[in-house]
Amino acid sequence: MTELVSRWNYPTTVRFGRGRIAELPDALAAAGIGRPLFVTDPGLAGLPVAARTLKILDDAKIDYALFSDVKPNPVESNLTAGVEAFRNGRHDGVIAFGGGSALDLGKLIAFQAGQTRPVWDFEDIGDWWTRADGSAIAPVVAVPTTAGTGSEVGRAGVLTHEASHTKKVIFHPKMLPVIVIADPELTAGMPPLITAGTGMDALAHCLEAYCAPGYHPMADGIAVEGIRLVFENLPKAHADGNDLVARAHMMSAAAMGAAAFQKGLGAIHSLSHPIGALYDTHHGMTNAVFMPYVLAFNRAAIEERVARLAAYCGIGGGFDGFARSVLDLRHRLNVPHALPGLIKGLDMDEQRKRLIADMAIVDPTASGNPVKLDRDAALQLLDQAIAGTV
Repeated sequence: MTELVSRWNYPTTVRFGRGRIAELPDALAAAGIGRPLFVTDPGLAGLPVAARTLKILDDAKIDYALFSDVKPNPVESNLTAGVEAFRNGRHDGVIAFGGGSALDLGKLIAFQAGQTRPVWDFEDIGDWWTRADGSAIAPVVAVPTTAGTGSEVGRAGVLTHEASHTKKVIFHPKMLPVIVIADPELTAGMPPLITAGTGMDALAHCLEAYCAPGYHPMADGIAVEGIRLVFENLPKAHADGNDLVARAHMMSAAAMGAAAFQKGLGAIHSLSHPIGALYDTHHGMTNAVFMPYVLAFNRAAIEERVARLAAYCGIGGGFDGFARSVLDLRHRLNVPHALPGLIKGLDMDEQRKRLIADMAIVDPTASGNPVKLDRDAALQLLDQAIAGTV
């Protein structure tokens, strides 16, 4: 029996619901932010949803500055530029506005702006987070505009180390945003491709958290309901970008995934991270590609759990039924079945495969996989994902 010893943490204040972006000035005041740096990505910065939000700040006469030098997979140079903007503008907090990349980088800017050590000294390894000056971390108000990573309720940010092409998780408890505004209207009209990728990211978070070993019934319960919400609502949100009920449920599922994965993640993520770092693929879509292969690999350790999960979600056929439902959902969302469909012109030689396998097994998420992920296993999964053989 699993040892009944664990450590549990749960999210922050979330102002959830349609139209609640209007409360942004009040949320800033509640967070103690008077001069925010508005962090978003360059694509979103030019869209009406950002313009409407900035007008709310203008109408409230809030002194802010805009920063949008954010890559889809943020790198250290993005963070360096953001910290410089924060310090030069004498900002006292951050509005992190957008998907996972903007949310992560916004949190990292608020964290790193007050530190004197390199950001890599705070990687999520052991108690490295205690090296940071917690009193120098600026507050963050997070405003998600997608429904995938759940970074708005997370205490970490992912940053790509450009020299080694590896994704690193930077962690500190005070990176958790003070207030989240989760307004489904901000996700309305999101393109189907982004809706699919971010939604499958939420599913990957919930599924891997639920399957991770260890005792955490609260995370398990949240993950199970998050999975049900994704199966029920992601196809609707994908088909109709203005279905605000489905969009709201997907925002909930995304936050639930991030709350649940404090229990752990697994090989879906540990394989996805090096692929994203080396090929700059969309993280959620990469997770979606790897999902059925990892699910089958872990079967011996999770079959009974997944059968219970399937029953809760109203899916017949136990583990096999659930696995078929994952494949069906991917098909409905136009997720590529194999890596060559995700990475055009993919030509991966054995040396590159070994590099990816070696990166995957040392990724911090690998330790949460229900079946040990060694180099041979990582190579096997990578070959299956290239060939499309489940």
